[in-house]
Amino acid sequence: MIPLVALSIKKENSHLPAEEKKKFPIKDVIIGGVCCGIPLFIGGNLQQHAFNYIEVGKVGFITALYMVLVPVIGIFLKQKAKFNIWIGVGLGVVGLYFLSIPKGNFAIGKGELITVLCSFAFAAHILVIDHFCKKVNNIALSCAQFFVAGTVSVICMFIFEEPKLDEIIGAAVPILYAGVMSCGVAFTAQIFGQKYTEPAVASLLLCLESVFAVLFGWLLLKEQLSSRELFGCAVMFIAIVFTQMPSEKFVLKRK
Repeated sequence: MIPLVALSIKKENSHLPAEEKKKFPIKDVIIGGVCCGIPLFIGGNLQQHAFNYIEVGKVGFITALYMVLVPVIGIFLKQKAKFNIWIGVGLGVVGLYFLSIPKGNFAIGKGELITVLCSFAFAAHILVIDHFCKKVNNIALSCAQFFVAGTVSVICMFIFEEPKLDEIIGAAVPILYAGVMSCGVAFTAQIFGQKYTEPAVASLLLCLESVFAVLFGWLLLKEQLSSRELFGCAVMFIAIVFTQMPSEKFVLKRK
C-alpha cells in the first residue's frame, strides 16, 4: 500500500501550481488510522475466534447485524436514515437469516456472544470511516488502519497464542489472499465507496458478501443452493433495491 499512497498524493497535487500544493496531513492520517484500525482489529479477531465455537453461517449472519447497528448508533450521532433504508435493513436481516441459518438451528451461546461483539466493532468501523474518508487521502487512511490493526494483532498473537513458523508457512496462501485481497483491495474499496454513500446504505451493501459467498460456492465449488438460500438471496436483492429508491416515494403527500 505504501507505494500507492505516494502515487495517490502525487496525483492529487499534479494539476496544482507549486504554491497551492497540499501538505500531507500526517497528523490526521495517524488519528484516522488509529480510530479505524482499532475497531478493525477487534472485529476481525473476535470473528476469527468465534469460528472455534459456531458454524460459518451463524458467524456470517450475526456479524452482518452491523447493518442494523449502524443506523441505530447513527441516531445517537444525529445521523438520519431515510425510511426506505429502514425497510431495506429489515428485509436484509430477514434475507440473511434465510441465507445463513439452517431451519431450527439457532441458539445463543459463547460463540454467538463473541460474534455480537464483533458486529458492534464492525459497526463502529463503518461509522469511523464515514467520519475520516472525506477528510484525508483514502489510500493513506487505508494503509494506516492496516498498520495499526496488524501491529496490535502481532502483539496479541505472541501474548495469547503460540505461533509456529511451519504453520504460518503452511497457511501462506490463505494469509496472502487475506492480506492482499480482503484487506488491501476490499477494505480500501470500502473507504472509497463510503465517500459517496450513507453509512447505513454502505453497511447493507457490505452484507452482500454473504450472498456472493453462496453464489460463488454454487458456481465454482458446485455446492447446491437450497430453496431457503435462494429465497434469502432474493430478499437481500430486494433490500438493496429499496435502499436505492428515492425516499420521496415513501412519503405520503398531503392534499
